[in-house]
Amino acid sequence: MSGALLELREVTKVFRTSGVLGLGSRLIRAVDRVSFSIPEGKPVVTALVGESGSGKSTIARMILGLETPTSGEILYRGRSIERWLREDPYTYRREVQVVFQDPYSVYNSFYRVERVLYMAVRKFGLASSREEARKMIVEAMERLGLRPQDVLGRYPHQLSGGERQRLMLVRALLIKPRLLVADEPVSMIDASLRAIFLENLLQLKEELGMSCLYITHDLNIANYVADDILVICNGCLVETGPAREVFEDPLHPYTKVLVGSVPVPDPRRRWRERLRLEVESFRELRVERGCPFQYRCPHVTDVCREKLPPLAEVRSGRRVRCWLFAHQG
Repeated sequence: MSGALLELREVTKVFRTSGVLGLGSRLIRAVDRVSFSIPEGKPVVTALVGESGSGKSTIARMILGLETPTSGEILYRGRSIERWLREDPYTYRREVQVVFQDPYSVYNSFYRVERVLYMAVRKFGLASSREEARKMIVEAMERLGLRPQDVLGRYPHQLSGGERQRLMLVRALLIKPRLLVADEPVSMIDASLRAIFLENLLQLKEELGMSCLYITHDLNIANYVADDILVICNGCLVETGPAREVFEDPLHPYTKVLVGSVPVPDPRRRWRERLRLEVESFRELRVERGCPFQYRCPHVTDVCREKLPPLAEVRSGRRVRCWLFAHQG
């Protein structure tokens, strides 16, 4: 995986849970030997897709240095995240930015919303005066289609969730990061504003040459915004490939369930395929060995319960972790 902007090598994160309801404490493997890379030199949007609790946000937190991997290594431009944060945290924080899920929590309700923009300008030395900073902020807002006269001077509660999230993209436009980690950025935004946010994100990709790790549970959004898709199930990558191919021709049984759960935008057609991923016991949430989808897979066999299949390349650009495909690589 040479020439990678971001690279994860066999990254594992284990948490110890406290005992509740008589279950006792146990170790939970939130992320299990995950490896992938985002290339350098060509801006791409890579979507990390999976249901809630699959380990997506834990991966994001490790990339941002908010969690430490139990094992494995995360590299940014060929250097470990740990080394970046120890030796040059300023550069790393400037080049790797984040948009979190909750568009309200990043703001201090006692301050006007532009404070987060001025703080970014000041922290990274982007302007020599407040007048220059204001000019930069106004120009950045206008480039992303926001009206400064309607937004600046307001408090967070006076803006919609979509406006607050778009201001985070204005912040990115000012800082000009190489990588943006977007963790479910539109899940709390009205549907009518999601498309605007996603278009702004793609605009930044083209204008800044910025890559993005886009984390979502929504395959429809992933298909719209992403170049590549990584599908994660119970902390384990089970399928990777070009977004359109994965969406139109899912190979892993888990990916098929996710794609089948996406409603068809046609009122004349009844949505019959719903997401059916119920489990009967706590033990089924995290398997101790074998395939992470074994308790819910219609094709499960004895080998699925005993051994984790390899993430095998089954065709050009497509990799699948399933014993149905293990001998095709």
